[in-house]
Amino acid sequence: MSALAPGLDRARDTFPKLVRYDAERFPRKVAIREKDFGIWQSSTWADYLEQSRLIALGLASLGFARGDRTAIVGDNRPQLYWAMLATQAVGGIPVPLYQDSIEKEMQYVVDHAEARFAVVEDQEQVDKLLHVREQCRHLEYIIYDDPRGMRNYSEPCLLSLAELQERGRKFAQDNPSYIEDEVAKGSADDIGIICYTSGTTGAPKGTMLSHRNLILTARNAAARENLGSDEEVLAYLPMAWVGDHIFSYAQSIVTGFTVNCPESAATVLHDLKEIGPTYFFAPPRIWESILTTVMIRLEDATWVKRKLVHFFLDVAQTLERQRLNRQPLSLLRRLLYPLGWLLVYGPLVDNLGLRRLRRAYTAGEAIGPEIFVFFRSLGINLKQVYGMTESSALVSIQKDGEVRLDSVGTPLPGVEVRISETGEVMYRSPGVFHGYYKNPEATRQTLEDGWVHSGDAGFIDHEGQLKIIDRARDVSRLADGTMFAPKFVENKLKFSPYIREAVCIGEGRPYVAALINIDFAAVGNWAERRGIAYTSYVDLAQKPEVYDLIHQEVGRVNASLGEDDLLRGAQLRKFLILHKELDPDDEEITRTRKVRRGYIALKYAALIEALYSDRDHVEVEAKVTYEDGRTSTVRADVRIRAADAVVAGAA
Repeated sequence: MSALAPGLDRARDTFPKLVRYDAERFPRKVAIREKDFGIWQSSTWADYLEQSRLIALGLASLGFARGDRTAIVGDNRPQLYWAMLATQAVGGIPVPLYQDSIEKEMQYVVDHAEARFAVVEDQEQVDKLLHVREQCRHLEYIIYDDPRGMRNYSEPCLLSLAELQERGRKFAQDNPSYIEDEVAKGSADDIGIICYTSGTTGAPKGTMLSHRNLILTARNAAARENLGSDEEVLAYLPMAWVGDHIFSYAQSIVTGFTVNCPESAATVLHDLKEIGPTYFFAPPRIWESILTTVMIRLEDATWVKRKLVHFFLDVAQTLERQRLNRQPLSLLRRLLYPLGWLLVYGPLVDNLGLRRLRRAYTAGEAIGPEIFVFFRSLGINLKQVYGMTESSALVSIQKDGEVRLDSVGTPLPGVEVRISETGEVMYRSPGVFHGYYKNPEATRQTLEDGWVHSGDAGFIDHEGQLKIIDRARDVSRLADGTMFAPKFVENKLKFSPYIREAVCIGEGRPYVAALINIDFAAVGNWAERRGIAYTSYVDLAQKPEVYDLIHQEVGRVNASLGEDDLLRGAQLRKFLILHKELDPDDEEITRTRKVRRGYIALKYAALIEALYSDRDHVEVEAKVTYEDGRTSTVRADVRIRAADAVVAGAA
């Protein structure tokens, strides 16, 4: 166990106090930017402090009391980060929600958290909250930032952010020292945020994290990774996710670096190029998406260019695999790499906006080894991180020079990790949460004498590197005793630019089978180049040519598994392409795109049983839910295809 981090200075032991300190030391330094109407708008640390102060005063004018909760809903916007800080300044607790939550999900969190106030981005979020307000007994005020479309709304609970800040100015005239007095009352062990878990196994749980949890975790990680005030990061992941809270809020405030908010979710990759971040975090699905974009563009290139790019990518990836596996580096490939950088890698990294990147991370779930190797082979310092909401996002990070393909690094300073007798990863650290809000039973099950039961199966190797196998409950065996780690196989499938999501089944079964989602954009592009007409996702997914394409990708995965002595028996024997995309609105995956395996096993039981029969197709219908709560039904005749297995020694 590393030495525990020293205690916090009483003058800087909460985020409002830290922002005041940042405004004193970096008054003119840009703290946060937002792209609006195509133009980057900058706010300094002095602006950050003043804007949050006015919001805090406005909340106080409405009767905000210490301990009250504020729901925060919307895309990453400076105003929403200021609202979080403002809530903390007056002794409250921000509760960020996923902006794409359907009404039912939003109602559950707002009601469960007993939020009296909500600060939201725009009309879309206002509408959802107004529809469920009757079920949210404590909700009194809904404050919105973007006034577009709000002209004819007359509900007395509604207030624009500009109006709230104006109220704050008036309140300050009669209470000049109010905010300073309230900030001074705050302490490190006050709850700083309630982050709701994604709910893979049931209703989301409200994880209570204190200022101490978040500040020490952010500070320890920044020290370990040499983060400074000159970093530039892109804030594009949901504010409800604890990772964004650490990277875009806590670490920014602790170090003073600059956060950039893209114009919209659709412009993230374009805005990434304009900013050129030095520090970038993305879960595996984002790296998969970037890779898919690269591969689609490559398919549109000339034959000569495709061959050239594939040749040099193979050179780089072979070198990187040798480096990660500590094997001697091929002399010929080492000589070819500089030429590859000139012709392929450098232009590609430039085009992606990653030229200035000093460090990049991935976490949330295991990343496919092929995807990890691909980006590292381009010279991107991509490293794996391990953590969860209950640890304030971080437990371990791979150190520079100690990156391994199959590990998640070594524990951060102050973090202790051990493996239980059942193989479960357990940890304790300054970031360990205070408990689940209004759920003492779940808290007792997860938190034991300061140790957190992670629910992950793993081990620590002889170098002290933590290795995660899979979720402990998901690792199982086939009927013949072969070990089966579904996420490992699924990640191999998702390396394909044509496969967006996959769910593998096999526990207690004679063989492994898979439900596959195609990537509609990538496969659509592929079909158009070949003159294959289609009308919708359902139509495209069931085309024989598309099944042939996915059959090849499954064969690639089986060839890879055939080289693994332990998992050779877990090769895919059958698969089908689902007639619809797995969707959080339909409760099939979480808002962070984690598969709800139990729910899928029930919902698609007929399809799963068909995969273990002699049938070659099955008729199915499924309900689709839209964000406004409307539903419709999708019907299809889903084909079942056998896969080509690789025999031992033939891989």
